[in-house]
Amino acid sequence: VGSGNIFVATAKKLLYGTVDIDMIAGPSEILIVADDTANPKYAAADLMSQAEHDKLASSVLITTSQRVADETVKEIERQVADLSRKDIINTSLDNCGAIIICDDMDKACEIANEIAPEHLEVLAANPLEYIGKLTNCGSLFLGEYAPEPLGDYYAGPNHVLPTSGTARFFSPLSVDSFIKKSSYIYYTRDKLYGAKEDIVRIANRERLTAHANAITVRFED
Repeated sequence: VGSGNIFVATAKKLLYGTVDIDMIAGPSEILIVADDTANPKYAAADLMSQAEHDKLASSVLITTSQRVADETVKEIERQVADLSRKDIINTSLDNCGAIIICDDMDKACEIANEIAPEHLEVLAANPLEYIGKLTNCGSLFLGEYAPEPLGDYYAGPNHVLPTSGTARFFSPLSVDSFIKKSSYIYYTRDKLYGAKEDIVRIANRERLTAHANAITVRFED
């Protein structure tokens, strides 16, 4: 029922709620951060494990070692010949593949965090030390015996992951994604009075005087 600009409505009780679990999904991505101890054979294999998804898949190696970079390219050329999806792999690597050489691992981590890949592997002497340094990724794979397909097919964490850089602000699908939450607020009169001046000041700065009034009206004599 409408009366002027004030409306009163009656709604049926909702029996079921909905939870939004959408995310940007695909094309697939892998980024490998590697120091000079990395095995180029493993790096090449892992890059191609994502390149075979489709021609737009992104496979990137960031390393501190020119030797690792050069040998990884040779390993790709050697291994790809025996793979069933070699045409897709080669096109994917040509279109969306890259090798970046950095002065040190700190710079490598900085670039990796900026790219924020779906899958992020660490091939380094002490991979566990990069927990907390590599913070923008869908899933982090630590060490030469944690290749990306382990996450696809067998390891525990859910493998519905953010892509296209959204790992900078979005998380993998998890139990929390299916939970709808609400916050709650309760203040006593004294507590609200203690915050009154700050709230009114902010509201007035925004020229939202009705906001300010909703606070001050409670303290009128």
